[in-house]
Amino acid sequence: MTRRWHMAAVALSIGMASAAHVPAAHAQVSPPDTQAAKQEAARLNQMPAVPPHETKGIDHSGRKEKGHVSYYGKGFAHKKMADGRPMNPESNVAASKTLPLGTTAKVTNLSNGKSATVKVEDRGPYVKGRVVDVSPKVAEQLDLKHKGVAPVEVKPITVPQPDGAVKLGAGAADATPQEIQQAKEVTKQLTGQTEAVEK
Repeated sequence: MTRRWHMAAVALSIGMASAAHVPAAHAQVSPPDTQAAKQEAARLNQMPAVPPHETKGIDHSGRKEKGHVSYYGKGFAHKKMADGRPMNPESNVAASKTLPLGTTAKVTNLSNGKSATVKVEDRGPYVKGRVVDVSPKVAEQLDLKHKGVAPVEVKPITVPQPDGAVKLGAGAADATPQEIQQAKEVTKQLTGQTEAVEK
């Protein structure tokens, strides 16, 4: 009997420990206009960046990532992306393996400090160490074209959640209210048109 009680206690403690680590996708998300959402964005911004090899699957947490950026070659122009739209080289589109489609994020080239805001509409890049692919227009803004690849930090501003909510990510901590509002509208527009696509 004692052994059974001991095993039940161990199982209960394991269950409680698991509950303490509920993924962010299942946690309560504060509406993006609230003080609680802004405090959560500030907390995420203080956390260390996630390296590319540590993220598995789609990450709804809003944490920043570090890795390398590359950009779409000419052969990808006007080809269908993961969200069903054609890739426009003159847009601020980006591809990510881990950020939900519809995420808006700030990408900063760590070698020169230049930044651009992107909207995640595609999947990739499928090269080790790379966290994001950007359009030729964004590559120009990041001064990336002459090297082709650069170290970057990617900070999500608005991140769509599986239940349809929009969460502020680490990038919202540095964004202006106008940038957050615009990002929120872009995310809602993109996710409203891609409900059948993997989020």
